[in-house]
Amino acid sequence: MTAGLRRYLTAPAPPAIVAQAAPERCELCAAVIPADHDHLVDLANRSLPCACRPCHLLFAPDGPPAGESAAARRFAAVPREHTALPDFPLSDLDWAALDVPVRLAFVFVNSTLGQPVALYPSPAGAAESQLPPEVWAKVLARHPDTAQLPPDVLALLLHRSPDGPEAYLVPIDVCYRLVGLVRLRWRGFDGGQEAWAAIDGWLAQVRENAGTPVGAGHG
Repeated sequence: MTAGLRRYLTAPAPPAIVAQAAPERCELCAAVIPADHDHLVDLANRSLPCACRPCHLLFAPDGPPAGESAAARRFAAVPREHTALPDFPLSDLDWAALDVPVRLAFVFVNSTLGQPVALYPSPAGAAESQLPPEVWAKVLARHPDTAQLPPDVLALLLHRSPDGPEAYLVPIDVCYRLVGLVRLRWRGFDGGQEAWAAIDGWLAQVRENAGTPVGAGHG
């Protein structure tokens, strides 16, 4: 497990230890990076290494062609953009048919498998939907922005709010940040107040980054 993914799935150290911890570094060139840094998808290991800005740009879609080196084929830059999809066709009946046991799920195209993969957060980590990939492919095909979803780096986030389903395009590292929050903070059968506060805060940040008006999607 890389430092990038481990940061989401392990408990934070006590403040005294954090103050003395070594600075975070790019996992490609070892340059010191800020807390708010970029990530890459390591297509070989299916991990999320931390990256400095120059290394991130190297593997961006408008960077060097993938055929130039083995490394260029191995990594893909995770974007930062969030996009709200208020016109995504997903009714309450559609959501029920997807048989997702929680109110949040994300779908992305796994280029290694050549098909969509749908996951949802659980106290044990990311759990995979049991529905066939063809079902999720049909869901992605419903909207122009998801029909051509870039593999590995972007995901369709689906949220069943009290006001009806919400849909967003979000970076894949943001989805795994949610998985880490649930795994770290969930307590007991219903999760507990701390876990739900963290989930609601995460959702509020997604909405803000996507430019969704304040109050939209809240129940």
